[in-house]
Amino acid sequence: MNHAEMTEKMAAGHGFIAALDQSGGSTPKALKGYGVEESAYSNDEEMFGLIHEMRSRIIRSAVFNGDKVIGAILFERTMDGTVDGKPVPTALIEKGVVPFIKVDKGLEDEANGVQLMKPLPELDALVARSKALGVFGTKERSVIHSANAEGIAAVVKQQFEVGLQILAGGLMPIIEPEVNIKSETREACDTILRDEILKALDALPEGTRVMLKLSLPKVPGTFDALVDHPAVLRVVALSGGYARPEACVELSKNRGIIASFSRALLEDLRYQMSEAEFDAALGGAIDEIFAGSTQKLVTA
Repeated sequence: MNHAEMTEKMAAGHGFIAALDQSGGSTPKALKGYGVEESAYSNDEEMFGLIHEMRSRIIRSAVFNGDKVIGAILFERTMDGTVDGKPVPTALIEKGVVPFIKVDKGLEDEANGVQLMKPLPELDALVARSKALGVFGTKERSVIHSANAEGIAAVVKQQFEVGLQILAGGLMPIIEPEVNIKSETREACDTILRDEILKALDALPEGTRVMLKLSLPKVPGTFDALVDHPAVLRVVALSGGYARPEACVELSKNRGIIASFSRALLEDLRYQMSEAEFDAALGGAIDEIFAGSTQKLVTA
């Protein structure tokens, strides 16, 4: 796939994006869910080696391909690794899966009801290195905890500033201002966020497009205006703590939005499985998430 083909697949491809980007803080939890206890590794290198083995197993699986998985978001260490001797982005592209890279370095402490991204002083170098490896786009995450208009405006401002920097480097940004689905003011958060994003989209240079990764809204259809905006290549959703069945049902209520699930994709996979068992579990998850992404309860 060349860049134009990747752009078209992201704009109109039937399927979803797999999030394989658990990083330092979330890696032990991801491994534990996979059936690997902390006693199985004694340092970070061993830990990251085990998570890379898990991701490699997913990527090489026959059921993981571009027919239903149109993209995959990678952790930086995963991007720099190999699958069966091939750079991971190359292995994905050969399977018809568009590669992305997580570029944020974690979150600041909460202020004004939100957590902004930590500074990204090496972003330009990471974007250049990622592009050289064939990566198509990036993902950067902030978190919104309460309906504080000033805080949400600050999140959107930072996200779009970083997004423009990434666009200047030749990659497609996935802007991810996550709303905490446990927030007591979740519906108001969704509305304020939508309106701030619309203002930021309207201010983009003509012809510029970005992607959005959002929490599934409290009220289905809240993000319809974002789906329809000409500056948005695609809107994807994170599972945000929902178990897969519930996440897929909520996803199906929102037209034009596809999944970009992590835990909801991986939750049934175990290290101890045979390859046949692993492929069956992964294939079942892929089918369920694909259905939620492509078979909508609303079409208008």
